[in-house]
Amino acid sequence: MAFLVILIVAFMVYTKESRDSLSENLLDEDSVILAFGDSITQGFGASVNTSYPAYLQEKSGLKVINAGINGEISSEGLLRLPALLEQKPDLVILCHGGNDILQKLPLEDLKKNLTKMVRLIKDSGSKVILVAVPDFHIFGFSTLSLYDEVAAEEGVLLEDDVLTHIELNRALKSDYVHPNAKGYEMMADAFLKILKDYKYID
Repeated sequence: MAFLVILIVAFMVYTKESRDSLSENLLDEDSVILAFGDSITQGFGASVNTSYPAYLQEKSGLKVINAGINGEISSEGLLRLPALLEQKPDLVILCHGGNDILQKLPLEDLKKNLTKMVRLIKDSGSKVILVAVPDFHIFGFSTLSLYDEVAAEEGVLLEDDVLTHIELNRALKSDYVHPNAKGYEMMADAFLKILKDYKYID
């Protein structure tokens, strides 16, 4: 009986601590978000003020670094990432692979590069949100399963809906691939929802 009481008390303490930890935001007003990727992160097809990092900074009140480079493939991103992580961002939004897909580079290499990038980010102490990129060659722009696999294997958050939704709606794109200002704002809103749902911010 005494053992049962101890178990109940321990469970109550654990539950309270879990609730308390969930009530505390993981990011504060001094936190920095690194938006890392290619042209979709850079904001190609819109102005610098209507990229998703710009919208996310405006909507979240946090500093968001736009580290997107037009035309970059994942192997190049992997080489570029470590220097940016020296800035010690609190959160990295990783949206990469579109150019690998467009150039029909081996998907197994893309998965390996994404996995290595996620591990570099985690090892640096930063949190990760991985953004799934759809296959532009498939009718319906289906999301590649490798993004789900990387997120599951590495235990990181995945946003696997917003880019596919944008790619299926011509009114949200500036060309065949890139979002327009409305599309980029939709991306920012999707990431903001994750930040709120997972208690990164209020």
